[in-house]
Amino acid sequence: MSNTYQKNRRRAEPDPVRGEITVPEQVIVSMADIAESAREGLLALAVGTGMQVMAAMFGEDAERLCGPDGRHNADREGYRHGTGGGSVTLGGRRVPVTRPRVRAADGSGEVPVPSYELFSSTEILGKMAMEKMLAGLSTRRYPVGLEPVGQQVDESSSATSKSAVSRKFVAMTETALAELLSRDLSGLDVVALMIDGVHFAESCCVVALGIDIEGNKHPLALVEGSTENATLVCGLLVDLRERGLDATHPMLVGIDGSKALRKAVLDVLDRPVIQRCQLHKIRNVKDHLPQRLRSSVGRRMTDAYHAGSALEAEAALLALAKELDRTHPGAAASLREGLDDTLTVLRIGVPPTLARTLRSTNAIESMISVCREHASNVKRWRDGRMALRWCAAGMVEAGKQFRRVNGHLHLPALRAALAREFAEPVGHAVHNDQVSAA
Repeated sequence: MSNTYQKNRRRAEPDPVRGEITVPEQVIVSMADIAESAREGLLALAVGTGMQVMAAMFGEDAERLCGPDGRHNADREGYRHGTGGGSVTLGGRRVPVTRPRVRAADGSGEVPVPSYELFSSTEILGKMAMEKMLAGLSTRRYPVGLEPVGQQVDESSSATSKSAVSRKFVAMTETALAELLSRDLSGLDVVALMIDGVHFAESCCVVALGIDIEGNKHPLALVEGSTENATLVCGLLVDLRERGLDATHPMLVGIDGSKALRKAVLDVLDRPVIQRCQLHKIRNVKDHLPQRLRSSVGRRMTDAYHAGSALEAEAALLALAKELDRTHPGAAASLREGLDDTLTVLRIGVPPTLARTLRSTNAIESMISVCREHASNVKRWRDGRMALRWCAAGMVEAGKQFRRVNGHLHLPALRAALAREFAEPVGHAVHNDQVSAA
């Protein structure tokens, strides 16, 4: 029994590499051959039908290249040369097929069959392997995550072993890493830059995230080492400059409080304005306190950072430090250390909606959390290159989820405020009570 499905003939746009794809006017599908697949579900039935349609496309391409079988064609591009074995990509696996072979009429060699070249591409295999592994599926359980395509097709498929999946994943993450590290940054107008580190076993990956003038976030670069040392961060920032990032205009740089990060930023960037993460500062101070005081001190620091001006915030924080001097001098010293850098968004007058993003390093830590989540199933970290590959893949995946920052309409005003910081005489430390900030 057979059913005939008729469609208007159409041809895809010519491909300079693969040639023109021809879709047959009609395809006769043998229902007897796919009856068993129907019992396994609609998807398996569709796959069985699709395999027969694909075989018809192979034949249509061969006829276009060679002319009708048994008829002389003086203008033919080639002649039939039997059939050969091959394989096509189907749902994250390779499936064996029989393909027609065509020899060039001038004897120059074999002519590719365009439809077979299209379906035999392995690019989608790597993409699927990368997506599933980043979603938490291990190489051993990769076949479980594939769509059901019918027992007959599944039994003959290949490229689903753990070693094959691992090779595809390595290749795709190497590509992601290379693209991230070679991306041209000359077209980005970065207003704010955030730098932080993430640890994978014994490796530390320092990553950079940029926020452009329109409020879009961009994963910029990463570098691997053992710690967040100044040499490592300097190398990362120099790489950003060499790839076209404009470091001559004023830029707000968010860091977590690391002295190495601060030193590297001041050494490499021309006019950085450093904003130290307020949440890290609160956390560091609370670590010096007993449990009974942590909540109250944390609340007082949070309230101070949301004061109406930098002068008010500084006065409240210094008063708190004075109270802690006698009973908890370590907490008091931690509070005073780098205090000015934590008040930058207040001092330059960043509006509250934008200050929510810039007062902390939450934006880059959100990207880092995606990297950690995707790599959570890795039990053995072989070397730093592996850490770089996984981190780069996570950064690319996080970039797909990015939204514009809150208060992005105020970014031009932030650019003007940063410019004013360097328009004033060096050494100014005057706080303005009238500044309206978060």
